[in-house]
Amino acid sequence: MQNLNWNDLRYLLAVKRAGSLSAAARLMGVDDTTVSRRLGALRRALGEDLFVRRPGGALVLTDHGAKASSHIEAMERESDLLSETFAAIADECIGTVRITSVPFLINRWLAPQVDGLLRQHPKLQVDLVPDRRDFSLTLREADIALRFARPATGGNDVIAHRIGLLPFSVFAAKSHSPATDLELPWITYDDSMAHLPQAKWLARALKQNGVQSAGLRVRDVETALEAVIAGVGKSLLPTPIADRIPTLRRLDAGSIDVSREVWLLSHRNQHSLRRISEVSKWIAALFEDSR
Repeated sequence: MQNLNWNDLRYLLAVKRAGSLSAAARLMGVDDTTVSRRLGALRRALGEDLFVRRPGGALVLTDHGAKASSHIEAMERESDLLSETFAAIADECIGTVRITSVPFLINRWLAPQVDGLLRQHPKLQVDLVPDRRDFSLTLREADIALRFARPATGGNDVIAHRIGLLPFSVFAAKSHSPATDLELPWITYDDSMAHLPQAKWLARALKQNGVQSAGLRVRDVETALEAVIAGVGKSLLPTPIADRIPTLRRLDAGSIDVSREVWLLSHRNQHSLRRISEVSKWIAALFEDSR
């Protein structure tokens, strides 16, 4: 058996986690040809077929491939632990942490406050990934994910903690006089988003009070926020985020019991790594302070 190349071993893990050549290539940030070439080198080094291709392009590990991938995953964990050991000796938080969430939370909440974390841990690399898709922690598409609901997938591989509630209040643009607050039309949500807590509250407000709609319906908080900033009307927005925007003001709309749960997700094998725990604590503290 030839000497093994650690970079080639990582490509076998990518195939195992992604299930196809193209998906593994996206996961590794390379093209399909590179994945195929690396897998070919690994097959020659081990002298065994490591996967078979199914109709439709899916790649399934052979028994030899499954055994090899189990050993490689153990090597991956040991590599993380080795890095952690030397970081602990130097009392440093080192490495890259990839955080994903909906664009609204990434752009309006994490990005404006990440400087404090980076100043505290100068050797930490934080990748902020604003995306509405549920990136897979199991596939290592991200290290930490923030969600507005408890995850329905991931199984025992994913650890989920509810880190807080994101309360909502009514906001309007400061360009509107407070004297016109009652006359301002409401920016609401389309029917596909009717299940959201803020959408339900707005629907009740329009029905019970016979108030005017702005004629604009949106599908997410980011669009509602931009429309409010532009002066189109008023709407329910996350209180701690909208309060930080100087062109908005909070309206007195009585008691509003509307909030979204915020869940922090991480992979079980990475949960105890210092870089993951430090970033997780930072995120949790942001929501704690927002109260």
